[in-house]
Amino acid sequence: MSSITDDVKNVLTSLISGAGDIALNAQNVAKENVVKAVQGVGVVATTGTVAVSDVVTGGIEALSSVGGSMTDGVVGLVRGAVDGAKEVGVDVAEAAGEAASTAVHTVSRVGGDVGEAAVAAVRGAIEAAGDV
Repeated sequence: MSSITDDVKNVLTSLISGAGDIALNAQNVAKENVVKAVQGVGVVATTGTVAVSDVVTGGIEALSSVGGSMTDGVVGLVRGAVDGAKEVGVDVAEAAGEAASTAVHTVSRVGGDVGEAAVAAVRGAIEAAGDV
């Protein structure tokens, strides 16, 4: 597991445990961490799609471990990851596809409702596209 995934899990776990807007917190954490990863802030720079995948995976694992709303979290994670990717010049369609696919696969792995995750991922991608 990458350090990006761990970073996202740690930050989101503490934010979700402290209450607040899960979708907005997930969105902000995802965006910030995708930007940091692609720009190379921290240990290593990574490609845009890898950063998107790692951030979404870490976020969903955090949501799963603390019992936050998976639907709201997926919307926020996908939107934030796409927004972050867009900010650093990653193709928006590619980032949205990677975020949505990763969200569905990770929710399936952690035992969540895949149908709800798919709908939430699409909603997050549409919201991010509206910001383009």
